Amino acid sequence: MDYEAFFTGHLDRLRDEGRYRVFAELERVVGAFPRARYHSAGAAPREVTVWCSNDYLGMSQHASVVKAMQAAIGAQGSGAGGTRNIAGTNTLHVALEHELARLHETEAALVFTSGYVANETTLATLGAMMPGCELYSDAFNHASMIAGIRHSGAVRKIFRHNDVAHLEQLLAAADPKTPKVVAFESVYSMDGDISPIGEMCDVAHKYGALTYLDEVHAVGMYGNRGAGVAERDGVLAKVDIVQGTLAKAFGVVGGYIASTAATVDFVRSCGNGFIFSTSMPPAIAAAALASVRHVTNHPELRVRHQERAATLKRRLAAAGLPVMPSVSHIVPVSVDDAGLCKQASDLLLDRHDIYVQPINYPTVPRGTERLRITPTPLHSDEDMTHLVNALQSVWQELGLGKKAAAE
Repeated sequence: MDYEAFFTGHLDRLRDEGRYRVFAELERVVGAFPRARYHSAGAAPREVTVWCSNDYLGMSQHASVVKAMQAAIGAQGSGAGGTRNIAGTNTLHVALEHELARLHETEAALVFTSGYVANETTLATLGAMMPGCELYSDAFNHASMIAGIRHSGAVRKIFRHNDVAHLEQLLAAADPKTPKVVAFESVYSMDGDISPIGEMCDVAHKYGALTYLDEVHAVGMYGNRGAGVAERDGVLAKVDIVQGTLAKAFGVVGGYIASTAATVDFVRSCGNGFIFSTSMPPAIAAAALASVRHVTNHPELRVRHQERAATLKRRLAAAGLPVMPSVSHIVPVSVDDAGLCKQASDLLLDRHDIYVQPINYPTVPRGTERLRITPTPLHSDEDMTHLVNALQSVWQELGLGKKAAAE
């Protein structure tokens, strides 16, 4: 086989379809977010405004978080020393897990190197270890959840997105004695819709299933203390296992699960993705701990964040731009063509100093390509005016026209 020809040919097809991913080289500047320096070959760096970051609250540059990381690396060095079971369990890991358990009102929590690893490891472990286990997955679940379910080798059943009736239909047809896990998300990050968590949990428990809720796009941003949509909706106690991230609202990196002490210990003791991974550096744990504590104690961040998202949606709709319906902080603008979506992103960056990445297949289905905009508490009204004007200019230049505003 001509391996180079195969690789090159596949990449050429991605380019032809407008789906080839180009990484913009950005230099973040402490205290300047959402501004960053954009570096491109043959040109001097220039300032751009970032409109697609998952650093939803700007906590990656918050003084308390930066200070905590600097202090920890000065005191303990750069690495953790190994996997958690060999030499890598640090006092800061333990403190962070206790803080996360308090946040979600659970008995225990377990920190992983990423949210992807947390999902894949936990679901794979549950599915593989419980005899005859069946995993029920929302059709729109994240790739990390799908990977964990597949790797478990367990029977998997897919229910239609946010369709409680379809989930119940599948569960009702199963053997009542079979172990079951229902896995779904709270905020779905590409469309911005939110699941009916309470109803999902009620149906799952009616048929003896555990509930597994991915709150990565919600922790820090919903609920009085930032425990997620489950807290906002008053259904924390109905969720058996919650999975979250430290990389989005908390602005650092890493993932975690929170649940009963026995459930967490089971995953800790049996999950290969946890057992065989070098643990999170102490400085990362210190920064995450500082961020969780700050975000938990400052609900005004969540109020401002929701206001910014609602304001941008109104302004885009008023301008006749095709903002998609969203009940969350995600603001998707539909393009529905991969090539045009990439062109729109390039024009925004090259002519208007606005950075927002195109979202194409396989992240979203073909024909539903969009620009995914994520306003933060640090985006000003002036930033929004510039964005709306730039989008109108790009839409006109590409001949996209103005679609009816989403209601």
